[in-house]
Amino acid sequence: MNKSESLTELAKSLCKAQGEMGGAAKGKDNPFFKSKYADLGAVIQAIKEPFSNNGLSYAQFPIEEGGRIGVETILMHASGEWLSQSFTVQLAKQDAQGAGSAITYCRRYGLQAVAGIPSEDDDGNEARKRKESRPAEVQLSDIDKQWIKAAKADPTVLEEIEDPAYKAQIMEYLK
Repeated sequence: MNKSESLTELAKSLCKAQGEMGGAAKGKDNPFFKSKYADLGAVIQAIKEPFSNNGLSYAQFPIEEGGRIGVETILMHASGEWLSQSFTVQLAKQDAQGAGSAITYCRRYGLQAVAGIPSEDDDGNEARKRKESRPAEVQLSDIDKQWIKAAKADPTVLEEIEDPAYKAQIMEYLK
């Protein structure tokens, strides 16, 4: 992460903005997992007014690092304080459409991360709760199997799991 020398004013304003923000609404369908997800527009909608009300703004720039595509997200405050972080993924499809999809994906998750907002009704949390409520000897749920299968085909899908504990559980099955 890169940052300005001081983050005092930015931190105060981000704290206030986060108090005003809810989660990003899941309004788009993910046919692979038969679930919904919050698209980039929903993330922007969730932060737009709280950021504006508190002197915050952001910029995102496409980047390429060692064959990986992504974005650098910069969070800025009216005081001139800022912080930035890059997020890249390996392309699943080596063409312009694959690069565009990867950039949009990285913009969405980079912006959610810098704003500190979740998607509403997190599928990973729900799946983890279901798994924890069952005895240990019970087989994997269908959603667990879907995540494992998808992650074996394309490890970048693991970035869609927002719950670190659930992500770690799925990763155990990939070893």
